[in-house]
Amino acid sequence: MLPNPLLGVVFHWLGGLASGSFYVPYRAVKKWSWETYWLVGGFFSWIIMPSLLAVIITHDVFGVLAKQSFSTLGWTYFFGAMWGFGGLTFGLTMRYLGMSLGMGVALGYCAAFGTMLPPIAKSLFPDLPVAVSLGDILSNSPGLVTLAGVGVCLIGIFVAALAGLTKEREMPEEEKHKAIKEFNFTKGIIVATFSGIMSACFAFALTAGNPIGESSIAAGTPALWSGLPKLVVVLLGGFTTNFVWCVLLNLRNRTGYQYFSGTSKPEHAHQSGGGGEHQPVGAASGGLASGHDLKVPMLKNYVFSALAGITWYLQFFFYTMGESQMGKFGFASWTLHMASIIIFSTMWGWYFHEWKGSSPKAHRLIFAGIAILILATVVIGCGAWMKTLGS
Repeated sequence: MLPNPLLGVVFHWLGGLASGSFYVPYRAVKKWSWETYWLVGGFFSWIIMPSLLAVIITHDVFGVLAKQSFSTLGWTYFFGAMWGFGGLTFGLTMRYLGMSLGMGVALGYCAAFGTMLPPIAKSLFPDLPVAVSLGDILSNSPGLVTLAGVGVCLIGIFVAALAGLTKEREMPEEEKHKAIKEFNFTKGIIVATFSGIMSACFAFALTAGNPIGESSIAAGTPALWSGLPKLVVVLLGGFTTNFVWCVLLNLRNRTGYQYFSGTSKPEHAHQSGGGGEHQPVGAASGGLASGHDLKVPMLKNYVFSALAGITWYLQFFFYTMGESQMGKFGFASWTLHMASIIIFSTMWGWYFHEWKGSSPKAHRLIFAGIAILILATVVIGCGAWMKTLGS
């Protein structure tokens, strides 16, 4: 089946919608510490969903994985674990910057590093399992158009970040902290930088796992679904990093009992609203005094944490489908994905009034940033479409 870049763009938009929305269900989790609900959600997004859908949709997933070389599995897992560090600090980014600005800045780094490093690395190391080098991209019109789309995307990300800086400078402190209780632009930018750079390792993990996708096709899986088996390995790496860190926090903060207990100590009971900030219940709402255990809605917490995890996984589900349709310019898939996430997360930021009280200038900048990002997805889609026409 020939690639269909326009369909690929649609799949990337669906993936962006899932990723831009995944944190919303966590707002309904009550009286659990961050490490508890993050690990519960992660178990669904990194273990249950990848394995379940790969078994249901693809052919002989475990046989395909068993045939892979140690190098393929090792590098795919390794880069997945490195991506896990980005995922760990991703929540902190939204904690300090909010959903719209936090995702915009962190994913800006993801877009730049995750899109351009693989082709550059291919130019330096020709044996790498990457489809095209930077020279290949620059040598034809479709490649130049697609690369121009990447550049437009980075401009849009810069404008969105500038909007956030404007908001930070002009918005009254009271309004900032109504929507984002722990808003801190400087701390958020530092965390977002680390998160974005490490999260870009996901693109390398997918590249390292290309032989898995090829084996899946050989086993009878349609190309559209061939990326699902490698997600099992990539996300296992991400789960490892997050599992170790969350368990360490459970031990340090003595919050491990929350997985099984219907009550929580006030000092361990954090509300998870407002873009990921974690405020003690007693301090936030005049709750019970220290020493009185709080009743925890266990079923609700598990359901909404699972929903958040499943939604997060769906971004990768649609990403691999979109990548399969982009042809030789699949390198642009990462930028499309990042731009789509920023667009939808910004919409959620508007819905949750994260920009309420900011100046007209900040509103104009964020609208301009989103418009530029939408334009970028169109330009990248046109470049990939030109390739299919043989331009």
